[in-house]
Amino acid sequence: YLKISKLALAFAIIHSKPPGKSCKEYTEHLAKTVSEQDFGWKSKVEALEAEVLRLRQELLLNKICPRFCLENDASAETLLDQECINPMSYSSQLEDSGCDVSNDYAFDSLGIASDFHQSEHVDTSKRWLERVPPFNLCYTSKEESLTAPVQFLQHLLEIRKLSEGGILQADFTELENDSFTVFNSVSQLLDGLTIFYNSPKFPVSNFLTEAVSVLISLITDTKLSNHVLKKCFKKLEEFKKNLIQIILRNNNVNRFQALHAVSHTLVLLGRNNILRNSLISLLLSEVRQFAEQLLQAHQIQDMYDITRYENIFLLCMILEQLLQNETEESNISSSDYDGEEKIKFLKNLDQIILHLSDEFPLFSLYLWRLSVLLNSAQIQ
Repeated sequence: YLKISKLALAFAIIHSKPPGKSCKEYTEHLAKTVSEQDFGWKSKVEALEAEVLRLRQELLLNKICPRFCLENDASAETLLDQECINPMSYSSQLEDSGCDVSNDYAFDSLGIASDFHQSEHVDTSKRWLERVPPFNLCYTSKEESLTAPVQFLQHLLEIRKLSEGGILQADFTELENDSFTVFNSVSQLLDGLTIFYNSPKFPVSNFLTEAVSVLISLITDTKLSNHVLKKCFKKLEEFKKNLIQIILRNNNVNRFQALHAVSHTLVLLGRNNILRNSLISLLLSEVRQFAEQLLQAHQIQDMYDITRYENIFLLCMILEQLLQNETEESNISSSDYDGEEKIKFLKNLDQIILHLSDEFPLFSLYLWRLSVLLNSAQIQ
């Protein structure tokens, strides 16, 4: 049937071919015309899907707390407007090679752990808007495509804060009844951040900084995190894997400040105890596999991936921070971590360190430090 269909299409193209054009040219013209029509329909479908999601977000917020409206000066759209009016003043700091990361002001806004919650503060004495600002479907940038999910999740955090203070009454059990809206909103946010981290543009906009803050606030909130993790755990796991691969594969000369921002986001994700354990397993697996590959290459005097070798130290530093339990929210001791990856990591580690210590002393030292942290319970 497929062969007959192809033959019939070929005959139709030949018979309808205008004079002065070859069959190949006419076929390419028809293919281009059809693809343009498909693209137009896809754009319309995407716009309608975005509008449906926005309406579902409004409906869910209304069910949770009918009285709630976000202040104008705290809205995501206002942040975008401010970006257009007042561009970031630190762009000149990122015009160098990026090798000197002693001045990380440009990425402090993405990496600061102590200040990520400041955007949540609200002066409740101010007037509130009568309704949520409408979402613009005509995207002009990556940031605008994130407006809807960021705004929706900001609303949830504001309702949570105001209900905790007794200002509003909210029913968060409604989150269980509409898993589609929550999952899609978080998925859009994670996908947008992944795109940014894959090809970061400088200067970093306030809106992207706010998007990271919203994500971290969401997964560290004692009440909302349970609802979100239940629905979006797999998506968050995929996001962590993507960030780890972004660190390992990035071979740009000016990559160090960008990778610092990615690594700090991973550390902040590790504030959540559930995400923390799975993140440690992922990092241990990557470091172990690289150590084994490096040992094999060293033994047969073969070439190894220098870029991956340089980037692996970021994963080691992230692991060290997580195992030292430096984050304020985590109450679980690093020595309590146990799992299959820990056993695999420690199995032949002494032999690997022994063989690599002369040629790769810094990497061997990091492996030893990680082994001490993992074995701290037994040492005590």
